[in-house]
Amino acid sequence: MTRKVTANITLSLDGRVNGAGGDYDMSWIVPHAITETSRDHMTRVTQPATTALLGRKNYQGFGGFWPAVADDENAAPQDRAFSRWLNETEKVVFSSTLTEAPWQNSRIVDAEPADVVKQLRAEEGGDIVVLASVSVIKALLAADEIDQLSITLAPELVGGGARLFEDGLPATSWKLTDSTPTESGALCLLYDRVRS
Repeated sequence: MTRKVTANITLSLDGRVNGAGGDYDMSWIVPHAITETSRDHMTRVTQPATTALLGRKNYQGFGGFWPAVADDENAAPQDRAFSRWLNETEKVVFSSTLTEAPWQNSRIVDAEPADVVKQLRAEEGGDIVVLASVSVIKALLAADEIDQLSITLAPELVGGGARLFEDGLPATSWKLTDSTPTESGALCLLYDRVRS
């Protein structure tokens, strides 16, 4: 059984992954990430995975927040479960500048994401999930190494910021396999890559 690669990301209606303020302009995502349905969706997407792929920014951002949530009695149960999963799973961090990875079960690779994914697919293990790291997702889309897109479509027009789907990506076909509306009006969408 080949390991499936899932890219998980939140997009605005105008296709943005962040706002006009840059990489950390994501306050518009928060109300849609903390609904019960969004949390359940995140659990469903990540549970089958034994490897998480992260870029440097997300690794540092996630690493500053998630490790302690597992033991936070006030945190939502799904968030505690996600934190435990993140702490225990293999984390592959794509970076040419980081020299150490203090978070348990992390390793830094300075290589092309598609090459690393090909290696990982040849190894034993569960699925592989890319956690919201746009540069990694773009590289894997360009190499046609993504099997499933998990998109939380937020009902927001943010008016500026980076896009996930830019001109120049290869044309590919996808099949909608799940569509779940959330309490905030976001849609959790799962698309499987259609390969002939």
